[in-house]
Amino acid sequence: DPEPGAEFMMPGPAGKVMLMPEEDPNTDYIMVATGTGIAPFRSFVRRLFFEDTPAAAAYKGEAWLFLGVANSDALLYDDEFQDAKARYPENFRLDYALSREQENKNGGKMYIQDKVEEYADEVFNKLDNGAHIYFCGLKGMMPGIQDMLAEVCKSKGLDYEEWIKELKGKKQWHVEVY
Repeated sequence: DPEPGAEFMMPGPAGKVMLMPEEDPNTDYIMVATGTGIAPFRSFVRRLFFEDTPAAAAYKGEAWLFLGVANSDALLYDDEFQDAKARYPENFRLDYALSREQENKNGGKMYIQDKVEEYADEVFNKLDNGAHIYFCGLKGMMPGIQDMLAEVCKSKGLDYEEWIKELKGKKQWHVEVY
C-alpha cells in the first residue's frame, strides 16, 4: 500500500478517442455501448446534464445513448440515465438492447446493432448533419455494428468504405473497444 503523498504509475487507455467536442453546443452525440463500455458515456451524460459547466449550460443538441446488455438487471447507472431522460427529454434519448429479453425484427436476440438499426434513418441523418458517434465496449460488438452499417449504406446507395472514411475525416467516428 502506498503512503499518503507517494507517486505511482496508473496505466490505462490514453488519447483523444473519447473526447467530446464542445465547440458547437448544438452537436448531437450518438453513444453506443455494451456492458462496462458505458463508463465514458456516463461521464458524457454527467458533463452535459448534471455538472455546473459552461458546456452543460450551453448544450442544445441531443445526446442519444444505446446500451446493450443481456438482461435488464445488468443495466448499469439506469437510475442516472432515467433521471437525465426525465429532466431533459428534448436533449437526452435512451435505448436499450436486452439480448435475453428482447427480440430483433427477425425474431432473434436483440443485440446492440439491431437496436441501432431500428433507428438507422435517424442515425444516418444525424451523422449527415455533423453528429459524432462513439462506440465503447467489447471489441466483439464492432463486426456486427459494421456489418449492419454496411447493409444500411447499401440500401441507401452509399459506399460503406467511403462513408466511414468521410466520418473519420471529419472526426465524427470514435471507437474505443477492448
